[in-house]
Amino acid sequence: MSENQNLSRGLKNRHVQLLAIGGAIGTGLFLGAGRSIHLAGPSILFSYIITGVICFFIMRALGELLLSNLKYNSFVDFVHDYLGNGAAFITGWTYWFCWISVAMADLTASGLYIQYWFPNIPQWVPSLFVLVILLIMNLTAVKLFGEMEFWFALIKIIAILGLIIIGTFMIIKGFSTDAGVSSFTNLWINGGWFPNGVSGFILSFQMVVFAFAGIELVGLTAGETENPEQVIPKAINNIPIRIIIFYIGALIVIMSIYPWNSINPDTSPFVQVFSVLGIVAAASIVNFVVLTSAASACNSGIFSTSRMLFSLAKENNAPESMKKLTSHQVPSNATMFSAIVILISVILNYIMPKGVFVLITSISTFCFIFIWGIIVICHLRYRKTNPELASSSKFKMPLYPIINYIILVFFAFVIVVLALNDETRVALFVTPVWFIALGVIYKILKSKKKNEEDVKKNVA
Repeated sequence: MSENQNLSRGLKNRHVQLLAIGGAIGTGLFLGAGRSIHLAGPSILFSYIITGVICFFIMRALGELLLSNLKYNSFVDFVHDYLGNGAAFITGWTYWFCWISVAMADLTASGLYIQYWFPNIPQWVPSLFVLVILLIMNLTAVKLFGEMEFWFALIKIIAILGLIIIGTFMIIKGFSTDAGVSSFTNLWINGGWFPNGVSGFILSFQMVVFAFAGIELVGLTAGETENPEQVIPKAINNIPIRIIIFYIGALIVIMSIYPWNSINPDTSPFVQVFSVLGIVAAASIVNFVVLTSAASACNSGIFSTSRMLFSLAKENNAPESMKKLTSHQVPSNATMFSAIVILISVILNYIMPKGVFVLITSISTFCFIFIWGIIVICHLRYRKTNPELASSSKFKMPLYPIINYIILVFFAFVIVVLALNDETRVALFVTPVWFIALGVIYKILKSKKKNEEDVKKNVA
């Protein structure tokens, strides 16, 4: 084990830039876009723009906080400084749970995607294979994690750009499909921009917000990035243009080729577009892309949970063994522990009823909103308590403090929207149990630690 208790700065600029893109583009775009379009019609574009702007300002707040102290390894470090140890404990373990649930869902999905080509292999075999490969790569060096995410993100980018370029050519040429002629007018001639009314537009935010879960992952790379003062601002500032190109661009092309009401909500719109071109392997191509996307999410889950455990351990909010590093300065115990929990979760997925698994992932989505809210609140505290440090910042969040309160109001709006949905409503009532349980555990640990300190004082 390494005596140096600092993480290695092995992530280069290209790793962080592609990590920022990968975090902003989820599997939901490839598989879930059809359902989102079916729900909101063309107004889904506005949902993505609004949520994208909100996420950009969250990232600006996160970036300003991380760069205010280069000793911060993750956002749990500044939560400790500005909201106290109790808040850091709850935030850190909540974020750990968020990514564990994402990783277990995507690891299960990876097995199913591989089964598409090898239907006779039990689903757990490819899932286990993917986990072992990702674990080995994460244990070796952070640079290998960066390389994996670089190529995973690149595959997603190539698929989206391929759709946009081919689709734009089809629209310009007036390519005919079974749903009519490809044209930009298809965006508004089938019931206008809000064909399902304001309610469809409002309900779409639940899917759109979930699509951006993971965008904050760049914030966990601060302690392992070369030249963070240059690399992180560049990655964050490029987020809006990337969202416009990859989300808005892809959706405009899809709905121009196929009118929104002709898109099958149960299949990938990418498959529909590639299939109409006569590409026989369209389904296999998209399956490969979503496989890499799922593997990427699981890879990010192993990375983020291990780094969060490392940060928690440094503040004595996790077992001390979790802050031990290898000779490559990788938190091996934390990485192994997270991988084992992810594996157990996949096994439990077979034993437990499906409803319980859906409930767990629904709770994690509420928790992501909580994490983002904590980041924004910490930014408010930072600006208020450190005005001199804030004034010297080279990466200030614009429109402070108005935008902070707008973001918090937006989160309240999303929670109300989630309460309107049958599948996520139950999680809204169960989620407080998670936070209460964490609060009780923290109180017990704090009381135990105090008693141990009192015993040492009496002995002395």
